[in-house]
Amino acid sequence: MKMFNLTGEVAVVIGATGVLGGALAEGLAEAGAAIAVLGRNAERGHERVKAIEASGGRAAFFACDAISRGSLTAAREQLEATLGAPTILVNAAGGNDPKVTATPANPFEKISLEAWHANFDLNLVGGVFLPCQEFGPGMCERGRGSIINIASVAAHLPLSRVVTYAAAKAAVVNLSLFLAREWAGKGVRVNTITPGFFPGQQNRKLLFQDDGAPTDRTKSIWAHTPMNRFGEPRELIGAAVFLASSQASSFVTGTDIRVDGGFLSQTI
Repeated sequence: MKMFNLTGEVAVVIGATGVLGGALAEGLAEAGAAIAVLGRNAERGHERVKAIEASGGRAAFFACDAISRGSLTAAREQLEATLGAPTILVNAAGGNDPKVTATPANPFEKISLEAWHANFDLNLVGGVFLPCQEFGPGMCERGRGSIINIASVAAHLPLSRVVTYAAAKAAVVNLSLFLAREWAGKGVRVNTITPGFFPGQQNRKLLFQDDGAPTDRTKSIWAHTPMNRFGEPRELIGAAVFLASSQASSFVTGTDIRVDGGFLSQTI
């Protein structure tokens, strides 16, 4: 359908070397966009490019540390020379540092300031702040663009064990609303996607035992999710393609789309 056809668009996906970011990159490529795969892991980055190309898409990898302004600038200049000016930016980098996980053995009051800053650097500074500063102005100058920031259900509820991650993701949602207001008159839309629980490299040990059996935390998550399961990475693609398409979501900015199996609707 033309409304969801991204042919001619150039999408930058920061964190495309990860599970969720990779699924989003492949999904946007399937919709027709050329993909700039940005991340720190060159091996996984080139694997992602090969997967996209094997499906008939166009992609290139650019090594990038999103916490470094210089690294972002270099990546932007290289990708613009290779693929053209970006019209879509997906900020999917982030994660929870286990050193700043509040547990009975490591309560909130013992979390160090250095560890706190490290998690905010990862999820807010490198996750949204610097990439939007790097890519947003060019989109504004060209008068069009869609920025999609990946939040979390932890941004809306203070989940146990992930206090700093949750606080940083809440800031992601707030900053996205600010940018949506600031750039709406310049043709740039800014929205967030809030994933529910999707097993990935960073949280697998929390969710599954060595033999593959669900942990108590997994059982608790499923009990709180009306769909009673985890999400599959590809289930994020529809929301991303919708928000990326200037035809499908031309009047949509400052919106948060929840893809959480009903997790945030569950009360008692």
